[in-house]
Amino acid sequence: MRKRGRRMPAVLLLGSILLIAADHWTTLDPMRTAGSAVFGPLESAVSATVRWVARPRPLEEAERENARLRAALQALGEPASGPGADAYRVLPAHVVGYGPDQTVTIDAGRGSGVGHGMTVFDGHGLIGTVIHAGPATATVRLATARASSIGARLEHSREMGVVTGVPERGLLRLRLINPHAEVKAGDLVVTLGSPSLRPVAPDVPIGTVIAVEGGAGSRTALLRPAARFASLDLVTVVLGPGPAAGGG
Repeated sequence: MRKRGRRMPAVLLLGSILLIAADHWTTLDPMRTAGSAVFGPLESAVSATVRWVARPRPLEEAERENARLRAALQALGEPASGPGADAYRVLPAHVVGYGPDQTVTIDAGRGSGVGHGMTVFDGHGLIGTVIHAGPATATVRLATARASSIGARLEHSREMGVVTGVPERGLLRLRLINPHAEVKAGDLVVTLGSPSLRPVAPDVPIGTVIAVEGGAGSRTALLRPAARFASLDLVTVVLGPGPAAGGG
C-alpha cells in the first residue's frame, strides 16, 4: 500500500501531461473546443488532485492562494478591501500546462465566464491574454510571445507605446510613440488598457526597463517582465468591470 501511495502523484502527473498534450496538439478551433469539452474537466480534476497530494495542509494552501489573489488585485491598483475593491470582476485560476508558441493552459473556461481577449495576470504583473476559451479550460498567450502586442505606457511620464515579446531572451521590447520621450533603466512600464478592460485592463505592471536600445534619444527599450513566467501557478483572470465601474 505504501508503494502504491508513493506512485499515485507520479501517475496523476503523467495523466495531466497527456491530457494537456492532447489539448495543445489539436490546432483546428472546432477540434480544440471539442477537446476542451472532453479533456478539460479531467485535466482540471487531475491538476487539482496533484496539487492536493503535494500540498502540506489544506488550510495553508487556501491562505496562500488567498494572499496571492489579494496581491493580484493590488497589481490592478485596487485595494483588496474597502472602497473600489469591486471595480473589477476577477476569477482565480491555475496554470495547468505550457503549450507551444508561448502559451499556457488555465483550468477555467467559458463555464466560469472566461472569454477571448480577457487579461490574465498574477501577483507580480501581466501574464498575457486569453486567445481561446473552451468549456473548462482556456489558452493564454504570454506577453513574451513574439505574436504578442500590448498597448503600454511609462508609469511616471505616461508616455505611450507598444510592448512586444522577445521569447528567445525571455524579455519584452517597448517601442514608444513619441520620438522625444525619455526612457531609462529602472522605469516601470504598465498596460495602457481601456475602460472596457479589453484588449487589456489598464495599469497592470508589464515590466521594468533594463536597457535602452540605440543610445540617447532612442524610443526602444528592453524590459524584464514583472511576471515570473518560469514558475506560474495561481493567476487571475479579469472577467470585466464590476459594480463600482458600472459593469454587470
